[in-house]
Amino acid sequence: MTTAATHELSADLRGFRRVQRLAYECAEAVAARLEPGVTEREAARMQREWLRERGVNDWFHLPFAWFGDRTAFTDFRSPLQFFPTSRRLEPGMPYILDMAPVLEGYTADIGFSGALGVHPVQERLMVDLRAHRELILREVRERRPLREIYADVDRLMVRQGYANRHRAYPFGVIAHKVDRVRQSRFSPRLFGFGAQALKGLAADALHGHREGWSPLWSPYRFSDHPPQPGLWAVEPHLGFRGTGAKFEEILVVTDSSDPEESAFWLDDDLPWGSPRASRFERGGVRRWAEGKAEAE
Repeated sequence: MTTAATHELSADLRGFRRVQRLAYECAEAVAARLEPGVTEREAARMQREWLRERGVNDWFHLPFAWFGDRTAFTDFRSPLQFFPTSRRLEPGMPYILDMAPVLEGYTADIGFSGALGVHPVQERLMVDLRAHRELILREVRERRPLREIYADVDRLMVRQGYANRHRAYPFGVIAHKVDRVRQSRFSPRLFGFGAQALKGLAADALHGHREGWSPLWSPYRFSDHPPQPGLWAVEPHLGFRGTGAKFEEILVVTDSSDPEESAFWLDDDLPWGSPRASRFERGGVRRWAEGKAEAE
């Protein structure tokens, strides 16, 4: 299968890949610092501070952190429930870190799943997410309508025995478009989202409405169209009995008639679902467990 490594990336795509890699580097660094008693708010602050020290001063959205059954969005009924809380991390508890920094106008939006110690259920979820990554790429290349691809992801989850948790996101989205963000000296935010990034998404929505497409990939009629060329932050989210896991990364869609050039993941060297993932062991959580055992 053709991968991002086999594509000659434009300067713009290299810029987006650089920021996506920075975001994953942040997730690795923060995950390695997580320990019992850390709250979601503290984990979100760690992400913000790490990225700001490296030049980030704008966001598509501020960092999130979800611990325990909040990784599966258990009983989420209001958008306010997505924001970090005082929930404390405990040994054996799963977590998800989610961040969307903007640097030099380039945007990333990533999700990073792990656990404080060994968590077989979440590990199984992460293995099974690979099939979703393959399905999404294959069907985007086939130019299937986004709404149909969404339904196929749902069917795959049911066969795997999982619940669809990205339906809990606003509009039930599995993905949204990302673009260059016009940066200014001041970076105002609205409900945790960068104003400039929201302005760009709104412009896409208006443009798309006129042409019959949407920048939001949802199960609803407004997503009943083929994949629109551009960059899509894709985030299938699986849930099983109070444990959730997801990935989030950028899918590049082009107007090429060559199927392998028509869509590809921006980067295949990420700390999940790749050879690097098994070496990393997702977030240093096992390093924490091993260090604790050595101390005892």
